Amino acid sequence: MSESVTFAYPGDLALKTGGYAYDRRVIAGLSESGWSVERLPLGEGFPAPPADAKREAERRLSELADGALVVIDGLAFGLLDEWAERENGRLRIVALVHHPLALETGLDIRQQDRFQNRERRALSFARHVIVTSPMTARELEANYGVPQRRITIAIPGTDPATAASCDGDPPHILSIGTLTPRKGHDVLIAALKQVKHLAWRATIVGSQTLNPKTATLLRQQVETLGLADRISLAGECDDPRALLAGADIFALASRFEGYGMVFAEALSQGLPIVACRTGAVPDVVPDAAGTLVPVDDIGAFAGALHDLLTDKTLRLAKAEAARRAGAQLPGWATTVDIISTTLRAFR
Repeated sequence: MSESVTFAYPGDLALKTGGYAYDRRVIAGLSESGWSVERLPLGEGFPAPPADAKREAERRLSELADGALVVIDGLAFGLLDEWAERENGRLRIVALVHHPLALETGLDIRQQDRFQNRERRALSFARHVIVTSPMTARELEANYGVPQRRITIAIPGTDPATAASCDGDPPHILSIGTLTPRKGHDVLIAALKQVKHLAWRATIVGSQTLNPKTATLLRQQVETLGLADRISLAGECDDPRALLAGADIFALASRFEGYGMVFAEALSQGLPIVACRTGAVPDVVPDAAGTLVPVDDIGAFAGALHDLLTDKTLRLAKAEAARRAGAQLPGWATTVDIISTTLRAFR
């Protein structure tokens, strides 16, 4: 008889974001390794669902049989504190936290406090917590009252892919990330304006529908700065690894990352990286492979781009360091094995 687990997630599992890609790969990997995995969609609106959507999500979870093992994605679980208190004695609840909800960009102090208090309370009722980076583990232990013994780190896997040559003329700057405030595409665009006198072309890949307001503002910014002929806002892409293979520099000015799967993918394909020193990014991107600057520092971001654009020797040296770092990254089989071993303890 196979081992059984329910994997509960909010929203659309097919969305092309790092968090949903992680969930998809874990579900598929557990299934391939012998687990019977039931997918349980919790509906739309998280992490700020309407009251009726939240009640429906709780109802679906409460229909699980006594003793059921359930992994709940943190995008929803952080808001299910009252439900978790009611059901933690009946169900074996494991939380999967990509990064704490309170650390999302654009929240005011009141919203941050609300998210942190509710997520801290919800996590207190979980039997165990799986996180996707050492940074998130440290954050939960320090500020959410989760002891180290109840945390398992399962960093995202990385698939082998074609290495980039990094010798484009003009150099191709690639950025991949959903068009939301947290991804900092506005900083990248402003920095590109400062190096407009140099030869380059840029592509920004990411969903333009999850946050239409941000997408509109970014399109307006590109037009206003006179960069429409050099920056392509390309929308979603089915094969970002092919784009990475054809790029020369990877640049993403995220204001926070719980891990940053796309940085790992860029490393695995030997791309020099320009990013911000925030969240888990320093854990993923070695200094030799990239340049990390302060969050929201447009001048420093532009300076890092300038150095890579004007010094091909530096660019190729960082590309080689990226390839070496990427070769050390775990594959998805390792990630799934860590999670499978963790879940077996709660059968």
